[in-house]
Amino acid sequence: MKTKHTIRLKVLNTVGVMARITGLISQRGYNIDSIMSTPTEIPEIYSVHLVLTETEDQIEQISKQLNKLVDVVKVTDISHNKNYIVREFIMVKISTSKNRPDLLQVIDLFRAKVLDLSTNYVVVSMTGGPRKIKRFLEVVQPFGIQELDRSGEFAVLDV
Repeated sequence: MKTKHTIRLKVLNTVGVMARITGLISQRGYNIDSIMSTPTEIPEIYSVHLVLTETEDQIEQISKQLNKLVDVVKVTDISHNKNYIVREFIMVKISTSKNRPDLLQVIDLFRAKVLDLSTNYVVVSMTGGPRKIKRFLEVVQPFGIQELDRSGEFAVLDV
């Protein structure tokens, strides 16, 4: 059965490393749900978070193939590990034409931050776990989402 998996890579900060990672995955016929790359505390090393929806066997095969890339230092499937804190960041532009006070109450309830407010829309940012983000978007959907940008999931070890 296909399920969502988050794979965390530590890679050398070299030209073309992201192209090699995405090329390896796409050449094998897999789709990347989200990908994010950020610098780490060591300037030469970047952290890459991949989210894929595949079977356990396919994720194991992808992880083995990623480990063979020269620029990859470490591959960790953190999908089922309780020792990781997983977060996502969103920015969303929501219409204020329907019951603006209720919308602002929802934004406050979810502890989202208002970045911009006009007579026609509100721009909100929010950080949280994937479930919280999903629920927030479900609740504000009836107000009218005009624009949405998501970072994808990223994680840090919680030991």
